[in-house]
Amino acid sequence: MNRFLKIFFILFLYSCQTNNVNNEINIYSQRHYAVDELQYKNFTEETGIKINVTKANADELIQRLKLEGESSPADLFITVDVGKLWQAGDMNLLQKINDSTVTKNIDKNFLDPNDYWVPVTYRSRIIVYSNERVKENELSTYEDLANEKWKNRLLIRSSSNSYNQALMSSLIANLGSDLAEYWSRKIVDNLARDPKGNDRDQVKAIAAGQGDIAVVNSYYIGLLLSSEKDEELEAGKAVSVFFPNQAEGERGAHINVSGIALTKNSPNKENAMKLIKYLTSPKAQQTYVDNTYEYSVIPSIEPNEIVKNWGNFKKDNLDLNMLGSKRNEAVRIFDKSGWK
Repeated sequence: MNRFLKIFFILFLYSCQTNNVNNEINIYSQRHYAVDELQYKNFTEETGIKINVTKANADELIQRLKLEGESSPADLFITVDVGKLWQAGDMNLLQKINDSTVTKNIDKNFLDPNDYWVPVTYRSRIIVYSNERVKENELSTYEDLANEKWKNRLLIRSSSNSYNQALMSSLIANLGSDLAEYWSRKIVDNLARDPKGNDRDQVKAIAAGQGDIAVVNSYYIGLLLSSEKDEELEAGKAVSVFFPNQAEGERGAHINVSGIALTKNSPNKENAMKLIKYLTSPKAQQTYVDNTYEYSVIPSIEPNEIVKNWGNFKKDNLDLNMLGSKRNEAVRIFDKSGWK
């Protein structure tokens, strides 16, 4: 009898050790926001599941997944650009997420028709304009940014930036390659300076009088207006927000998502699915809204007060996977038009 108890005890200890080793989630993430660490901390406190995060840009993480193959430790791939999620799926690096309990509360317009990724937050690529030198009625669409009236007045970051590549991909999908290329050439003609810096820098440049309008992600304005740095706060106050393509019959403002995907060879799939469900829960969605000024993918979760003051806007309902499938064409157009 003692022999059987001993064997049982050994097996029990082994089981505990095995479960402890596997009681984790390994994430490959492009996101670099403090709120993510808060989300993971809250999740671990609730579940006891440890989270390990490897951070790099999306292209590096995709290549790593490809090279590691079946031996990859990654369970989840997180990016700030749906185009990279599409790319990973197209390269057969992801597995489908067929769980309606994850997606039931999410706005259907943000979901992947192919089920390879789940949206976590979204933002719009908006126009911001100088309160001193531009009137709101001068603005209308993304296409109008090609108008000569903006010559030497437009600020935007480089063509290598994934946010601009996503915007160009949406223009190709909506307008066709020829019109998108024409637009790109005219944008280059209208630049107040060579593209440089991040979205915050474009707003700061408006405040410094180096340009009058800029194209930026919406949440950056929230970050500036909530900043404890005087320079950033003043830059945020120097501009107003405009959502393009809002008139009747127009398609709406371009959006992109931060999203999460289950890797093809996830060794901790059950735990990974728990985290996906947590990050898309009302509690976690409220945490994102309160800390990053992004929009929640759950319609019932209202934006932060700063963001809410900008009002509601019509969103482009383009299949978000087009932001990936049109990406190579977008890069080709950027190169051909001389967009640095």
